[in-house]
Amino acid sequence: MQEAGAEDERELAVLVVDATTDQVLGGLTGRTSLGLLFVDSFHLPPQLRGSGLGGEVLRAAEEEGRRRGCLNAVLYTLSFQAPDFYRKHGWTVFGTIPCRPPGASRVFMTKQLAQARR
Repeated sequence: MQEAGAEDERELAVLVVDATTDQVLGGLTGRTSLGLLFVDSFHLPPQLRGSGLGGEVLRAAEEEGRRRGCLNAVLYTLSFQAPDFYRKHGWTVFGTIPCRPPGASRVFMTKQLAQARR
């Protein structure tokens, strides 16, 4: 990005792989850029939910964001999907926008990853 004087966008993936078959079962994809971690997609199949694995995947992505110098992270989820999961892991809502199906909304969330350097 010329205006910012940096070309630092990098893809990020934390994958959950079946140890027996090497098949990708789920995980998180995103990117880092200009001090932000963007979570683009996060999915675990139902049989892996509730085991703590989701928290481990999220923490691994956050830690990689910190290693890359990110100060904050951003994502959106749907109101009927996972806002409570993210809140449990320290994320806060900074906006909502109504969407389909009727009564649902996109929930935009953020989390501070590191203290700003002065």
